[in-house]
Parts: sequence; C-alpha cells; structure tokens
Amino acid sequence: MDDRLARATLMRVAEPGDTVMGRLVALRGPQTAITQIRAGIADPELVRWFATVHHRPTGSQRPRPPSSPDERRARVTTRLDRMITTWAARLETADAARDLTDGERVGARLVTPGDPEWPTQLDDLGDGRPHALWLHGDADLRFSCLRSVAVVGSRAATPYGTHVAAEFGAGLGGRGWGVVSGGAYGIDGAAHRGALACGAVTVVVLACGADVAYPSAHQQLFAAVRAHGVLVSECPLGAHPTRLRFLVRNRLIAALTRGTLVVEAAVRSGALNTAGHAVTLNRHLAAVPGPVTSDTSAGCHRLIRQGRATCVTTPEEMIELVGAMGADLAPEPRGPVLPRDLLDPQTRRVLEAVPARAGAGPATLAVAAGVDLETVLSCVGYLAAAGYIERVSKGWRLRVHRPAGD
Repeated sequence: MDDRLARATLMRVAEPGDTVMGRLVALRGPQTAITQIRAGIADPELVRWFATVHHRPTGSQRPRPPSSPDERRARVTTRLDRMITTWAARLETADAARDLTDGERVGARLVTPGDPEWPTQLDDLGDGRPHALWLHGDADLRFSCLRSVAVVGSRAATPYGTHVAAEFGAGLGGRGWGVVSGGAYGIDGAAHRGALACGAVTVVVLACGADVAYPSAHQQLFAAVRAHGVLVSECPLGAHPTRLRFLVRNRLIAALTRGTLVVEAAVRSGALNTAGHAVTLNRHLAAVPGPVTSDTSAGCHRLIRQGRATCVTTPEEMIELVGAMGADLAPEPRGPVLPRDLLDPQTRRVLEAVPARAGAGPATLAVAAGVDLETVLSCVGYLAAAGYIERVSKGWRLRVHRPAGD
C-alpha cells in the first residue's frame, strides 16, 4: 500500500483531529501505522508519548491516588489498546481504492502532504494535522489560501450581520483576498455569496464528505463554489456531519487563513471556537462590533473587551491587520471637507463674528473677532465675494443661502 492509499485509509479509520493517530503517523508513517493497527500493536514510542500527555487527570476527572510507573503504564496501554481495537474494526471495512474511484467519479480529488496543492500552513496543527483532504472544485486550494481571511459567525444571523458579512466577503474578494468559511446558514453563507458576487475565490470547509451537501438548502451555493472556488473536507466521502466534526472542522478554517474575522457571535457560539483556534495558532483575530443590545453580537464584544480580538469595521481594516506591514494600510476615515475648512484662520474668525440676522459694522466685527480693522476690511470683501456674507444697512450679516456645507 502506497502513501496515498494509506492516508485515504486513515481517513476512514480515525476521526478528524485525532491527535493520537496523528502522533502515530508522525512517528512511523501512514503505512506502518496501518500495519501496527492491523496487528493490534501499541507502539512503544506512542505509549511513552501518551503517558506523558495523558497521565495527569483533567479538571473534570477525579484525582487518582499515587500509583507506580508500572500501574500508570498499564492504564495507558489499556486505553491505547481500546483505541487500536476501534481503529482495527474500522480498518476491516475501509477500501481506499474504492474511495479514490468514487472520488474521481464525482469530480473530487485527494491531496496529501507533499502534493503541490497541499497548504503547508496546516502543518501548524501538529499532531492534529489532517492525513489528507478531499477537494471538490476548480480552484487551487494552496493558491487560494495564500492570502485569505476566515469570515465566521452565527447561523442565526440578523439582517445586520448578513449584510456586514456579505460586504466583507465582497470587499476582501475584490481586493484579491480569498474568503474561507464553513458554508453554514447565516454569516458563513453571506460571506461566501459576497465573495462570489465579485468573482472572487471562496473556500468552504465542510464537516462532512465533500460529496455531501450540508445544509441541503445550500446545494446551489456549493455548486457555485465548485465553479469559482473549492469545497474542502478531511472526512471520507459519504460521511455525514456530527456536532464534534463541526467543532473539529473549525481548526482547519483558522489554520488555512492568515486571520479570522468574527462578524456576529453570541456568547455561546461555534464561531468563538474558531476564534480560539486562531489564537492558539498565532493567527490574527478580529471582530466586528454590533448593537450593544444585540445578543448575537455579545460574543464579538467580549472578544474585543478581553483584548483577544481587534475591532474592525471595514474590509480595508481587516486587510491592514493580516496584510503586509506598510503595504496594506487602511485609509483613515475622514469627514467631508467643507468650503469653510479651506478658509485661513483669520478669515474664519471674522466669519464667526458676523451675526446671522442684524448687521454689524467693521469696527464691531474687529472687536468680536479679536483682529484689527484692516484685517476685517480685507476679509469681509473676500467673504462677500465667496457668498458667505452680504451687506445690509447696519453693516454685514450672514447670507441665508451660503456655500454648500456651511
């Protein structure tokens, strides 16, 4: 069995994100790992690693009384033996050759570490790195993710959230950045559609097989993504989504991109799980603020308040965060420049002194503006010619119809 078939087999044997299997593959390679599983062998190196990582009880476990090294080793070996038994049972029904044939039939392709299309940033996942990926779509995954942003958020999104997500999808895509998300209802779907609307590449990371449309109402969206982007899955073909697979899938969304943007998320949201993976992987994390009365934005506000996420409000600000230093700066927001702003300081002072109704003579204006009479006489002539003031019987007053903006 070659490396490619071995990795396709492991996708059937172990659940996505299984770090124990990932460590075994890192130690022995995929082919030897399958041989050991078939023989029911617990690799000694894996046993030592497992004992180091798992010998301490977690907060939810009852502390055990002190035990000898032999007893701890026996417990570790027992747990590993149970895992190997489960893997072996799945191995009996795995047929990698058939999976490759089925993938070719539906138009999907398998990429493995070392392939030109494999995104090397997934190596940051360590033992949790996928064994392989099923891709379905015309875009090149590695190229699509070189400059990409994950846009995630609530499934039960508000009109505000879907509007903002679509604007970010289109704004990022229009500036040459790929948009990565999970293809779910709400924020995910809006971000994908925003990118597609401007002809940009978008990547959907699935929690099911690449040949399974979930949610089923997004079949047309997934068809559009296959034509202008790519569907990605670390699950075998035909696999259906589970709650755990959604959570484990989120680490891929964070790892593939330079940064994650949370558009709308409640305090309990899968999007915050993705945000946690982004922080763990040292990726940039940003959040969009929402109305302070909206529960669907409470998670975003908490991320910003805790200093874990940068507050962004435009695609340009997100690009500045994840882009090249000095080359992707966002323009500072500025108000409109009014005609009054173009006046020199002395002329503005005289204009401020001119009354709106009753007129005032040059001497009165000079006292009110704090300038000399010669300056007032010079300024009122210009202000009158520019349409700011008009002469009346008692001197000068503001015109009713002044230059626009003043």
